[in-house]
Amino acid sequence: MQEIISARNLSLAYERNEIVINSANLDIMANDFVFITGKSGSGKSTLLKSFYGEIAPLTGDLNVCMSSMRGINDKELSELRQRVGIIFQNYRLINEWSVEKNVMLPLIIKGITQSVCKKQVAKLLKHVNMLHKADKYPVELSGGEQQRVAMARALAHNPNLLLCDEPTGNLDEYSSDVIWSLLKSAREFLGTSVVVVTHHIPSTLRIPYRHFVIENGGVHEIA
Repeated sequence: MQEIISARNLSLAYERNEIVINSANLDIMANDFVFITGKSGSGKSTLLKSFYGEIAPLTGDLNVCMSSMRGINDKELSELRQRVGIIFQNYRLINEWSVEKNVMLPLIIKGITQSVCKKQVAKLLKHVNMLHKADKYPVELSGGEQQRVAMARALAHNPNLLLCDEPTGNLDEYSSDVIWSLLKSAREFLGTSVVVVTHHIPSTLRIPYRHFVIENGGVHEIA
């Protein structure tokens, strides 16, 4: 099975060169559903950021979707991000854009025509039960609704890999259940590899998953 993420002796640091991930080794395969947990400040989000090129490896090797993250240039990084979807805890929607246009963003970047964009976005919004709010703006939506829009945006370009940083951290129980269900269906029906940084693994998620824990700079898989 194809490796989506491969790290060998990977070390990562904050801006102050304070090492938070030290000589980590891990492999995440195509179609894996992965949780990464750890205490606050352990380096969970730092590790996730390295997967989409926001933080460069200090030492060691990191490959994501067959792209080496060591010395990756802007063009290569832009191409990689067309194969990766990202969901943030604070949604990161563009407030001046409608729901429809927010979801269109990855397709616009990819150069897809307007008519194709609209059809694809309508399908995605229907999938996340937000088609009836396509013309609304983020400030008019609840937190759960905003995260569903962010989910649709992350899936718009059919990514190989979905990276999620505390995707339910700001949501109530109902909205959290909806997001977990959508993430589950992304893996089951689209074959997307899903990597989730979280403080809490939901007990209701009835699918096989892998679990990595970050502790004292090390990354360990829980069997």
